[in-house]
Amino acid sequence: MPAPRYADHGADNFYKSSKVTMKPVTFKNQFNMKVAGNLYIPKTYQKGQKLPAVIVGHPMGAVKEQSGTLYAQKIADQGFVTLAVDTPYWGSSEGTPRNSVLPDIYSEAYMAAVDYLGTRDFVDRDNIGALGVCGSGSFIISAAKIDPRIKAIATVSMYNMGAANRDGLHHSQTLEQREAYIADAARQRYAEFEGEPRKLLGGTTHTLNEQTDPIQQEFYDFYRTTRGAAAGKGQDMNTTTHPTYTSNVKFMNFYPFQDIETISPRPLLFITGDQAHSREFSEDAYRRAKGPKELYYVKGAGHVDLYDKTELIPFDKITSFFSRYLHLKK
Repeated sequence: MPAPRYADHGADNFYKSSKVTMKPVTFKNQFNMKVAGNLYIPKTYQKGQKLPAVIVGHPMGAVKEQSGTLYAQKIADQGFVTLAVDTPYWGSSEGTPRNSVLPDIYSEAYMAAVDYLGTRDFVDRDNIGALGVCGSGSFIISAAKIDPRIKAIATVSMYNMGAANRDGLHHSQTLEQREAYIADAARQRYAEFEGEPRKLLGGTTHTLNEQTDPIQQEFYDFYRTTRGAAAGKGQDMNTTTHPTYTSNVKFMNFYPFQDIETISPRPLLFITGDQAHSREFSEDAYRRAKGPKELYYVKGAGHVDLYDKTELIPFDKITSFFSRYLHLKK
């Protein structure tokens, strides 16, 4: 069984910047649910300035302290206001039952983040962008299709959560397997309606053995070790990455890349590791999108490597993208 690799390539999920001021914030989404986030303001900010801003989303089933706040701080270090958000039903954001899947509400959280940032006197509301890591990349794309206030969109190690659940990675799931899960989830609804405890989906394993597949090992290395096991307020970390069994079927109706071309002429940047098991999703989105668009491969990087390995994450690429399209003035 391979040993964890969290020490290599500058893994720094819990990075703390000395260049920014952090403030925990909450705001309401359109459905009156509280959304929680960490707001970062560069210490170089001077009263009266209006700075461009970037919203940052965390991996699916995680909390903002897992990857999201690292990206938010690194981008804020370059002069942007940033806001790392907990999606509803996870972390410090409201929503019950916990760990529920509702893609429209996830996407709404990023639109509500635009509402919040665009009403701050230190933010230039005409220059707000968003970056999503893993599953949040697909939620942010979904939001951007119907919210033109999001002026520039970047994704890192993106998962299309709809396609991943309908078809599996590399289309490895058959229609019969999909139908069997949907039928079982429907039966489970009866059980829970009659009082049985809520069942959680597999998610990331909590133990490794000789039979653990490489992708599970990759996720374990982040979520189940000190490398990334964040103690998120409002989130039982034993259930991180484990959505409720009966709600997860809602991903079957989630098609974030349909009509992605309508985001144009707003720019899209897709970043993926050239060794990532998830690269198919960034490649698919890139094929479907209209320009301006770019697909950027990080040489030697896997999927989870780009959650926190600072020597691999192309922060210069990300900040130059947002600087260009959100008109950051140095």
